[in-house]
Amino acid sequence: MRALDLLLLLFVSLVSPAAAQEDRPAEAPEKLEIGISTDEIAISSDFRGADLTIFGAIEGYDPALLAQRKYDIVVALEGPKDNNTVRIKERVFGIWVNRRSMTFELVPESYSLSSTRDVETIADPAMLNGVGVGIQHIRLTPVGFVGDGSNLTEFRDAFRRLKESGGFYQRDPGGVQFISASLFKATVKLPANVPNGTHIVRAHLFRDGVFISEKALPLRVMKTGIEQMISTAAYDHSLAYGAFSVFLAALTGWLASVVFRKD
Repeated sequence: MRALDLLLLLFVSLVSPAAAQEDRPAEAPEKLEIGISTDEIAISSDFRGADLTIFGAIEGYDPALLAQRKYDIVVALEGPKDNNTVRIKERVFGIWVNRRSMTFELVPESYSLSSTRDVETIADPAMLNGVGVGIQHIRLTPVGFVGDGSNLTEFRDAFRRLKESGGFYQRDPGGVQFISASLFKATVKLPANVPNGTHIVRAHLFRDGVFISEKALPLRVMKTGIEQMISTAAYDHSLAYGAFSVFLAALTGWLASVVFRKD
C-alpha cells in the first residue's frame, strides 16, 4: 500500500507542472520594435512645428494575417503629463463668468496620433479604453470628483475640444504605412507650441482588433537660447522673475510717456 502511495505521489508531481503550463495563456508571438532618428529635439524662437518619423518592424508575424491586413499599428507621441483644469463659462446678468470647473489628473499636455486607419475602426471602444489609445480614449480621471457623474462627459468633451482646437491634440488616420512585408513608417506631428520636457513615443500593435504588444521610447524636447533662459528663470526664480517683469513694465511705460509727451 505504501508503494502505491509513492507511485501516485510521483505521478501527480510529474503531471502537475504540465497541467499548470497548459492552463497558462500563451503569449502572442508578435513583438514590436521601433526606432527614431533622434532622442532630443531643440526648439528655437522660429520653431513652427515639425514632423517626427518613426520606423519599426513586426517580429514573429503571421504571413497569412499580414496578407489579409489583419495587423494594425497605432503610434502616439505623448507629451509630459500634468493636471489640467477645464472651466465652463455661464452667462450671469449679461456677463460671461467661470461658474464650473473640473481638474483632470495627469493628462498629456500634447498628444499626436498616427495610425494605419481610423482608430475607431481598429478595435472596439472597450479595448481602446483599456489600452488608452486615441484622443477619445485617453484616461481622464477627475481629481477629488464628488457627484453623480452627470456632467463628467460634458467636461471631458470640453477638454478634448479645447486641446484639438489649440493644436495640442492631433490625429492622422493613415499616417502609418507599411513599406515592406513587416516594416512600417509612421509620422507624428510636433505642434508649434509643443511643451518642454520628456515626451514618450508609443507604438501599439493590434491583431484583428485585439491589442497584442506595445513599445515605447523617450523623446526629450527642450528650448534653446533666450527662450530657455526666460523659462528657467520663471520656474526656478519665480519671485525675482515677477518683480523684474513688473519693474520692466513700469520702466517701459515711463519711457513711452517721456518719448510721446506733448509739451
